[in-house]
Amino acid sequence: MSEFSQKRLESRIAETVGQLIVSGAIKNPHLSPFTSVTRVDLSPDNAYASVFVSVMPDNRAAQSVRALNSAKGFIQGRLGQQLKTRNTPVLTFHLDDSYKEAERVNRLIDEAVKGIDG
Repeated sequence: MSEFSQKRLESRIAETVGQLIVSGAIKNPHLSPFTSVTRVDLSPDNAYASVFVSVMPDNRAAQSVRALNSAKGFIQGRLGQQLKTRNTPVLTFHLDDSYKEAERVNRLIDEAVKGIDG
């Protein structure tokens, strides 16, 4: 599969999973309604997809990821209906905390700038 086709499929997976979360189709009280899909990494053979999510507030992040992983059979079924591909990738959900790293880098830059300015 070409890189363009793979990126397009990753985008469709992210959109579909995001819609399921926003619409409330996933009936799990531990899933925060403020969960958003940040990116999808699809394996080269399209058999597996790692779905990275961001959750606000942070104290519900682990619960939301567990809720998504427990509902992945339901999500894969709905995804198969939407994608209409030969095989539906097996999903695994992961917490994306890259924003914390970005905040740390920004703080270091701010401190460096303050140090230069005196």
